[in-house]
Amino acid sequence: MAGIKIEGLNKFYGEVRALSDVNLDVEDGEFAVFVGPSGCGKSTLLRCLAGLEGVETGQIILDGRDVTQAEPADRDLSMVFQSYALYPHMTVRANMEFGMKVNGFAPALQKERIAEAARVLQLEDYLDRKPGQLSGGQRQRVAIGRAIVKNPKVFLFDEPLSNLDAKLRVQMRVELEALHKQLGATMIYVTHDQVEAMTMADKIVVLNEGRVEQVGSPMELYHEPVSRFVAEFIGSPAMNVFSAGGNVQGLTLDQSASYIGCRPEHLEILPSGQGQLNATVRAKEQLGGESLLYLALPGGGQLVARVDGDDDTQSGTEIGLRIPEARLHQFDADGRAL
Repeated sequence: MAGIKIEGLNKFYGEVRALSDVNLDVEDGEFAVFVGPSGCGKSTLLRCLAGLEGVETGQIILDGRDVTQAEPADRDLSMVFQSYALYPHMTVRANMEFGMKVNGFAPALQKERIAEAARVLQLEDYLDRKPGQLSGGQRQRVAIGRAIVKNPKVFLFDEPLSNLDAKLRVQMRVELEALHKQLGATMIYVTHDQVEAMTMADKIVVLNEGRVEQVGSPMELYHEPVSRFVAEFIGSPAMNVFSAGGNVQGLTLDQSASYIGCRPEHLEILPSGQGQLNATVRAKEQLGGESLLYLALPGGGQLVARVDGDDDTQSGTEIGLRIPEARLHQFDADGRAL
């Protein structure tokens, strides 16, 4: 396995700058997740790493070797696509061995690697079936198996779970995490789902309009966002961010603060008239172990508070809110954290 170093990468589509001065290190054996909204450049960056897209400037270093201009087949990478990209007329076994045949692997080695991948991915009973006879989760495991048998230096995943239903996505997330630990492989994973990013990543790379907005561990990004963009993108529900003026009282704010933020679980519910804010409960969403309170501020702003599932606050109730100083986030007019 190997790490990847990206230096000053720029990618244009005509006059549109899809990637802007991207600098990034992915360490050997790390599970890195590229995350961001649609159109932020995450899939483009992955395709540039795979060699499926060229770049205007910059370098891609894989295991100490410059592969910026190398053909995809010469990069020692394997990519798993969102659409599975399996050959429908071939069996699972034939799909998994196809790439090895093209690359001239010895028949004995092909058989050995397919058997090992099938064991790891629990596909041993399906090797002689065709993709149309498999469930979505099984087809995705075949696509992953096809990548594993090539024994690449880096695995690339382009939103591989987006076609699966919610329950199967959770199951496949667990399987991918276990696979990463078992293989000790370097993996780069693209998703628009920040929950996937938070639960799977060693390192999250947040992209915004072709730029790297922040890189860090999941909890680092959650607790120490460098910008309002990251604060509102990472977390479900998102961080509450609202104007620093008006209804807020009793908080020590930076003179440059234009916006303040607080995670839903850090808002403290108090009787009406107490705390730093007054609010009215617009709606309550009971989720079992927790509940979400959707709150309206007097000036028209809206917040979300996460409370215990047994909390008895009802819709229509007027409440007070307190933001603990240690949980307060402040942002300037440009959205940068203070």
